[in-house]
Amino acid sequence: MYMEVAGRLKQTEEYYFSKKLREIDAMNSAGAQVINLGIGSPDLPPHPAVIQVLQEEASRATAHGYQNYKGAPALRDAMAAWYARYYHVALDPQTEILPLIGSKEGIVHICMTYLQEGDQVLIPNPGYPAYSSAVKVAGATAIPYELKAERNWQPDFEELEKLDLSAVKIMWINYPHMPTGALATTALFEQLIAFGKKHQILICHDNPYSFILNAHPQSIMSVEGAKEVAIELNSLSKSSNMAGWRIGMLVGDQTRIIDILRFKSNMDSGMFLPMQLAAAKALQLDESWYSELNAVYAQRREKVYTIMDLLGCTYDTAQVGLFVWAKIPATYQDAYALSDEVLNKAQVFITPGGIFGSAGNNYIRISLCAKEDVLDRAIARILNAQKEAKGK
Repeated sequence: MYMEVAGRLKQTEEYYFSKKLREIDAMNSAGAQVINLGIGSPDLPPHPAVIQVLQEEASRATAHGYQNYKGAPALRDAMAAWYARYYHVALDPQTEILPLIGSKEGIVHICMTYLQEGDQVLIPNPGYPAYSSAVKVAGATAIPYELKAERNWQPDFEELEKLDLSAVKIMWINYPHMPTGALATTALFEQLIAFGKKHQILICHDNPYSFILNAHPQSIMSVEGAKEVAIELNSLSKSSNMAGWRIGMLVGDQTRIIDILRFKSNMDSGMFLPMQLAAAKALQLDESWYSELNAVYAQRREKVYTIMDLLGCTYDTAQVGLFVWAKIPATYQDAYALSDEVLNKAQVFITPGGIFGSAGNNYIRISLCAKEDVLDRAIARILNAQKEAKGK
């Protein structure tokens, strides 16, 4: 029996990487052994002390029941202390923090809490595809705002002011920006807060990359007046190598936390307690954890620069985060063409920037989540493919 999917899904396509991984699996089944440099899933483990806490707590007979919808007090306390220590933001752990089963679910929770048919949402182009998907699932309309390299991938407020903003309820922002690696400035955050106040728009900052190859982590919540008009998502996925653990957080004013909890509490029954306590341990690690992690990524980034150079791409060495974003040569129609060529001829997968929006059509993105020997093999394959092409 065929049953039609709900209307909310008709404009929501399968995630690009989900489809592409099936194609890569088919190539691997045929013997290709594709090197995947596309996805930002950390390949390094969490700190050993984090694993130890998980093991110890999971062995307790009392650790396996349902948990508080707002998360364990120990985790909320650790999140508040982490924000105070690294972002210089004071948060009440009882009322201004909501642990999440990964920050990606928070994108959906926020949209489902505040949006309905007829509402509009500003989303970055290029930007994380989940913003647009969550907006559509909530029944609202996504309005892309273009980010450009010449503006350091920051919003053009003059252009935004020309729009009819009367139906806009939310503006999604993301700094350090994915996929471009651009940093925000305090001045930008201040502009965003002023813009949100002026137009009664909730500024939603997605902030999972602030510790990766970035010496000065920033939060929009550090700006005066931010709690009046902004909320922020954060995550342990990248900064603590805990992507599969699905541990994130939402921070903001108490009223927003209460609003979003009304939706979230109907979607899940809390997070496994040993994972929460292990996450609290991860948040308590000193700065040496981040510096050691970033030393590894810095070495990998040099290898990725080599790949970009081989492909004739240009890039900004000031970018941060878990990827390298680069402009493709003008000889290619778009980044899909370059990505497919490298995949088919060298069996190396790199991400075409067009999946992040039309403003990314002339860019590619390579992940740093591959060991140096894997990156060396990718370099060798690309070099060999180029030699073969010249030989023909």
